[in-house]
Amino acid sequence: MTKGLDDVGFAGKRALVRVDFNVPLADGVIGDDTRIQAALPTLQHILDEGGAVICASHLGRPGGEVVEELRMAPIAERLQELLGESVAVKTCPEVVGDTASAMVAELKSGEVLVLENLRFEAGETANDPALAKTLASYADVFVQDAFGTCHRAHASTTGVPAILKPAVAGRLVEKEVAAFEKALGNPVRPLVAIVGGAKVSDKIMLLENLLEKVDTILIGGGMAYTFLAALNQGIGRSLVEEDKIATAKAVVEKAKAKGIDILLPVDHLAAKDFDPNTDVKVVSGDVPEQRMGLDIGPVTREAYSAVVRNAGTVVWNGPMGVFEMDAFSHGTSELAKAVAESSCISVVGGGDSVAAIKRNEVQDQITHISTGGGAFLELLEGKELPGITALQA
Repeated sequence: MTKGLDDVGFAGKRALVRVDFNVPLADGVIGDDTRIQAALPTLQHILDEGGAVICASHLGRPGGEVVEELRMAPIAERLQELLGESVAVKTCPEVVGDTASAMVAELKSGEVLVLENLRFEAGETANDPALAKTLASYADVFVQDAFGTCHRAHASTTGVPAILKPAVAGRLVEKEVAAFEKALGNPVRPLVAIVGGAKVSDKIMLLENLLEKVDTILIGGGMAYTFLAALNQGIGRSLVEEDKIATAKAVVEKAKAKGIDILLPVDHLAAKDFDPNTDVKVVSGDVPEQRMGLDIGPVTREAYSAVVRNAGTVVWNGPMGVFEMDAFSHGTSELAKAVAESSCISVVGGGDSVAAIKRNEVQDQITHISTGGGAFLELLEGKELPGITALQA
């Protein structure tokens, strides 16, 4: 059992908190501060108890080198605004070194220190023991609150908690794990999984794991055409993974043997070209030879929405079409509204699925929106996350 914030006292202690401040940043301007806000309950708890906070996060992929555009200063400024004037938020210009050591030593209870971008250090992604040891030396307690990085065995996610004890989960990680346990551990049925995206190869493990848990799977996106090809339906010039047709057929047969319904698109927005301004037709059944399916059609949208409206629990990962083009975002958007309007327990993760929820302004009607794309997917695949397992060691 993983320990949480309530299992330790923070008065007079320094807490190294692995946060996920990997936010969209352009010219020093933060595009979306959702991940910073998600960390506030954990940081506020530690501060309220009389502890000091050292925030450690990566930003982008600098590859072990200093990239000026990926410095943490703008994030620290936003954190200061969110925490308010009563909390001193300081910015450290490095991860390790004399300045970092001095600023950590001078940190007082009730203050926050934001370390420089962890990935400026090559040892972060390499899980370098020396870097982990230095980071661990900064604090009395380790708090893992970066769910989005828990599927990575990096110095800050697994190296530090192997050294620094107690190592506990923060509020965000607790919330993410609880949502999965509620959705997949002992779900309110029927349990419906919505699975989309481009490729079957990206979702094979997910589908295999879901076949052991769900009642119905709704499949959309480019991967649907590999499934349709497996059922000998005409798919025209739609995306297909020829080497995964047999795999798709095996998934369908396994589902049938288990009494699980797999629904595939029965109509499509069929385009002449992969272009937002191309000629588009709604076609039922086979996709014409010179066209490609780029979104689910209106009949499929309604059929999928009806399943969702009657669900007890819905887990969603992946778009129903080429969501980044407005012309082919209708299926994903309509499903987002259906999930929001349903009385089901809903857990949504993955960039495009979450974007659809936000674009349709229904995020307040979703039970849980995951902050971790890769980590969300790996939990759906039934994998253990190294960053969480490390807290239990």
